[in-house]
Amino acid sequence: MAIVELKNVAKRYGSSGNNAVDNFNLTTRDGEFVVLVGPSGCGKSTTMRMIAGLERNTGGEILIGERDVSEVPPKERDIAMVFQSYALYPHMSVAENMAFSLKLKKRPAAEIKAKVDEAAQTLGIEKLLDRKPRELSGGQRQRVALGRAIVRSPQVFLMDEPLSNLDAKLRVDMRAEIVKLHKRLKVTTFYVTHDQVEAMTMGERIVVMKDGEIQQTDTPINLYEHPANRFVAGFIGNPSMNFLRARHASGLLEGEGFRLALDEPHARTMASRGGDVWVGVRPEHLTDAADERCHVTGEVEVVETLGAVTVVQLRVGESIVTAQLAGHRQIAVGERLTLGCPSDKLHLFDVETDDVIARGSVSAMDAVTT
Repeated sequence: MAIVELKNVAKRYGSSGNNAVDNFNLTTRDGEFVVLVGPSGCGKSTTMRMIAGLERNTGGEILIGERDVSEVPPKERDIAMVFQSYALYPHMSVAENMAFSLKLKKRPAAEIKAKVDEAAQTLGIEKLLDRKPRELSGGQRQRVALGRAIVRSPQVFLMDEPLSNLDAKLRVDMRAEIVKLHKRLKVTTFYVTHDQVEAMTMGERIVVMKDGEIQQTDTPINLYEHPANRFVAGFIGNPSMNFLRARHASGLLEGEGFRLALDEPHARTMASRGGDVWVGVRPEHLTDAADERCHVTGEVEVVETLGAVTVVQLRVGESIVTAQLAGHRQIAVGERLTLGCPSDKLHLFDVETDDVIARGSVSAMDAVTT
């Protein structure tokens, strides 16, 4: 196990253009599970590859266990990587695939067998050791790829979208398996994904990235309840947070098709500001309890009945607002629907910078200014 530090790490391709990764700073705890998440092209995989040594950082320092590995070859960094592709040797058995890296290091045969057997038991694939990859399911192949990394007993695990080739149900099962495996092994782990649900359910801390820069680093619940800006607020959460451009007047946020009353902390914050703001409200916070001072009204365009919840999309002025309502609802496309929102759930963002002005939360926390 090891603490990993990235200090002002940057990656530039060529002599011109923007950095693919810029000023990346992060210090892990020993044995922590850290998820890098963001849209395609945000720099998360590049950051992972720099930690692995597969890409050379053009700025900053990368330390693993207090050793600067910026100039150290990948094979000497004591890391193990699991890729999106299983990359199993088709002519080798499961046991041979798992043992391959140890054989290259000329480890004793007894030690190799013991490590392979232990990893196979941990992953529940001990009965598959004699099979070839073509005889395995996708989930079994992914377990073999994990086993190949485990037998190396590395200081750091690096996982680059390892579940993206699996079907939806298997992804859910495998992400739970990886979390349980991490708790058992307690090895510092970096996990890259573009799927914010994976990030929220797996990470002890999440690094949200955009355009090569860190937007916010925090625990899953803090990212959800206390986003630093509109990008984080919209990226974390499923369905995504709704955003409406609003005018502020006398403790009310108003626009075409909506009026939202502010609670006292939010009203105090807005009293010293003028002009428009972005108001954010999560779909699950929209309710049937509407009133004159707090409502959103629009025409229903889409209804998704999911059993436990009903997801509705409304046309509110020029915006689409998504609501997630409990239970099965008899709502028709084209219907006019009015929904309410508790005032302490509202998030306010600056229209120029997108930075947070005031946050809502389940605990009705005080608004904060930036």
